[in-house]
Order: sequence, then C-alpha cells, then structure tokens
Amino acid sequence: MKANSLALRLFVTAAAWVLVVLPIAGWIILAGVRHGVLTALDKEISQTLRFVIDDAEEESEAGPVAPNWGDARFADTHSGWYWQIKPLDGKPTLDGKPAGPLRSRSLAGDNLPLPSEQGVEPDEKEIRWANLTGPAQQVVRVAEIIHQFGAGNSAQRYSVAVAGVLSEAEDDLTRYRDQLIKALALAGVGLLAATLFQVRFGLFPLSKMEQGLAAIRSGAAAKLDGELPSEIKPLQQELNALLKSNQEIVERARTHVGNLAHALKTPLAVLLNEARQDSSPLARKVIEQADTMTAQVNLYLDRARMAARIGVIGRVTEVGSVAESLIRTLDRIYRDKELAYSLDCPADVRFQGERQDLEEMLGNLLDNASKWARSRVSVVVAAMPVALGNVAAGGWFEIRVEDDGPGLTAEQLSEPIKRGRRLDETKPGSGLGHSIVADLAYCYNGRFEFSRAEAGGLCARLTLPLAT
Repeated sequence: MKANSLALRLFVTAAAWVLVVLPIAGWIILAGVRHGVLTALDKEISQTLRFVIDDAEEESEAGPVAPNWGDARFADTHSGWYWQIKPLDGKPTLDGKPAGPLRSRSLAGDNLPLPSEQGVEPDEKEIRWANLTGPAQQVVRVAEIIHQFGAGNSAQRYSVAVAGVLSEAEDDLTRYRDQLIKALALAGVGLLAATLFQVRFGLFPLSKMEQGLAAIRSGAAAKLDGELPSEIKPLQQELNALLKSNQEIVERARTHVGNLAHALKTPLAVLLNEARQDSSPLARKVIEQADTMTAQVNLYLDRARMAARIGVIGRVTEVGSVAESLIRTLDRIYRDKELAYSLDCPADVRFQGERQDLEEMLGNLLDNASKWARSRVSVVVAAMPVALGNVAAGGWFEIRVEDDGPGLTAEQLSEPIKRGRRLDETKPGSGLGHSIVADLAYCYNGRFEFSRAEAGGLCARLTLPLAT
C-alpha cells in the first residue's frame, strides 16, 4: 500500500481499533475472571468457616471441640488451607483447665495470623477479611469471626479463623491470562488479515477503474468498460459521458475551424487577385494588408487546430515509427548530399498527443538539420528522469536533433524564437518552421530550445509529454 492512500488509511484505522480494543477487552475479561475466582475462593472460605463453627459447637457447654471432617487439605502440613480456634477472654473450661487454642494439623503448631490483630473491621456478616503472610511465608486469604462458645460462667469468646492459600488462585489466573493473551493475539492477527483482505477486496474496483482510465489515456480503450459495484457505477457512467462530450466538443471545434478557414480565405483570395490586376498605390496597400491578414488568419487557425487536437484523451503516438518514416523521406529528398542519418530511440517511448503534430515538429527539425548538415544528422530520444513545471501524467521525454553544420553563434542562440525569423538568408525557407515547433511544444506544455551540438553544429532539444 502506498503512503497517503485510501487503502492505507482504512487499514491503519482498523488496525488501530483492533490494537486498542483487544487489550481493553482482554483486561476487562481478565478482571472479570479474577473477580470471579477470588469471589469463589471467599465463598469457599466462608462456607468452611461455618462448618468449623458448627462442628466445634457439639459440646458448646464445655467449650469448642476440634472439628473433624475428611478434608485432606487441612491435614497436610503447610498445604495452604488452615483453621484455628483461639480463646480471647482467658476463662477456664468446666473442668477448670485453661482454654487453649485449637488448630488444624496443616498448621503444624504454627499460629495463624488474624485480621483482628491487624485492626480489620468486620463486614455486614461479622466476618473480617485480610490477605496475610502465613506459615512458610505463604500469602493466605484469612476469614475470621468472633464466636461465643460455652454456657454460664464458662462462656467466652473465641476467634474462629479459616485461611486459604492465594497462590493457587494466582497460578490459575496466570495460566488463564497466558491463554487469554494467546487467544487475543491470534484473534488480532486474524482480524488484521481479514481487514487487509477486506480493504483490498473492497477497493479492488477502484484499482480496476484506474487501469481502465490508464487504458483510455494510452489510447487502448475509448471508454471505461467493465462491471463495477453499484456505488461507483454512476461515476463510471459520468466519466464515459464526459469522455463522449469531450470528443464531441473537439469534433465541433475542428468543424468550426474548417468553416472559418473557408469563410475567410476565399474573400481574401478574391481581394488579392483583384488587387494584383491594378498597379495603383491603393492596390499595393490592399495587397500588403491582405497578405498580413492572410498570415494572421493562417497563424491563428493553425493554433486553433492545435488547441482542438491537444489534450484529447487517448491520443498516443509511437515516436520511433514517426522518426523512421521521416528519416526515410528526407534521405530521399537530400540524397544528393549523401547524409548519414542515425536514430537512437527506445521502443517504449510514446508521445502523449497527435501523430500529425509530432510529424510536424520532428519533420521541421530534421528538415532544418538536413539543410545545414555537412555529412550527418543524428536523432536521440530519451525519457527524462525529472519533470517540468507542469507535470504530465506519464512524465516527459526529450528529442535531440543534431547536425555537423556551421551551427549558430552565441548571440543567435540567445535570441528568442520568433515567427518568420530566419537564421540564414542563404538557405531557402519561410522561417516559420521553428516557430511552428515552438508553438506546438508550448501547447503541449513542453519546451523547445537550441544549443551547440558536440559535432559543432546545431542541437535542437524538444521536450514533450510521455505516454504511459
């Protein structure tokens, strides 16, 4: 995907959404699971605490007794699960013996830390909760309740506590977190791949339309064909209508130019013929002004024809074939001079414009070079790596026509190209060839200039738009 492309924007937006939402969703899921695991642990500890109290009350008049049920976790030393019943008032039991603490075998004689000793307040169920460091440096979840055992004078308060190890829950949460990360990462990669495919698939019709427009510009097609999605079908129809309208406008312009040429040239020709039959000063003045009018009419009609042709979509000309045809023609015309013509033109260089315009420009340059050359004329065509101020769709190419004639002086090279300006009066010509080339090049937003050739003669450089 290209930078600043629509596809890249869609993909980056979707990728950013995936990369933001999935971690947030993972955090929410993990927080919910963690809350559920810890809630389940608290519930199990709370239920165990009630079991301990119920079993210890079998002989409540004499004080609590050690609970006895078949849970191996409270029998294995430092298993992480513990219970403890500890007297708080220091009263003796009915047999006169001091009341002592009762502990599960898993404590192995150690004391269980109590939330009440840490100043923890009871909840609405009179249970104190705390995460404390227990035997063997285990972090345990402790639930404690103050309960009265015994009757009469022997009745006293006891701290009944049950603890469950937190490391088991944390290990479960760690395993779940790792699995969740893997699952979300896989889902993220899948979503990104699906997004990429969706962007590519969804924007493929635009790429197809781009190829169709390139075919129209290169002359391979006259309109935008193919089935497109309903969302951009109207765009296809409007583009085809625009192309048709553009072609119709060009055809009408050509017709009007032809009509105007016929309407103006005929009356001027009649005036000239009539004036040439008279030798009076008035007739000479009429001839002079009529010639000026004819020149101006020809000039602006030529420009009108060029403007009607230039810019028409789909006009593409092979440069090599045009150059070869002109060289063959000029070789016959100037056979008496025995000139050697050379052509260096890549096969893929094509002119974005009318064939007759390229023939007129290149023909004028070759004809001028053939007039002045002593022994050889060379034509070099090459694509340009840099663009001019007005960038063409496919770039630019340059035509260099060189000869080994006398060339031009520095003063002549510095002078602008003017209509009717002749570089040397000893050669036949009207002086219009170079101005025609300059006008046509200007109409194509190109460039035309002179320089000194390596062989010492004239080098005419013509820059024109390159067709893709």
